[in-house]
Amino acid sequence: MTELSKVIGCSIRSKRKEKNITQESLSLQCGIDRSYMGRIERGEVNMTIDMLYKIANTLEVDPKELLP
Repeated sequence: MTELSKVIGCSIRSKRKEKNITQESLSLQCGIDRSYMGRIERGEVNMTIDMLYKIANTLEVDPKELLP
């Protein structure tokens, strides 16, 4: 995917780990498959703005904290 997708995915992974949340738990709370969450974190998919907001809300961060 794009470099932007990779940077956002890395930010999501970093915030998730800061909060000691497993990838599986985050994906369940967001209502998506764990493998898809893994692809998001690796920057392999171009997620929607809605998904970015859903993940940010689940992580209890402002969506702009996940953006470069």
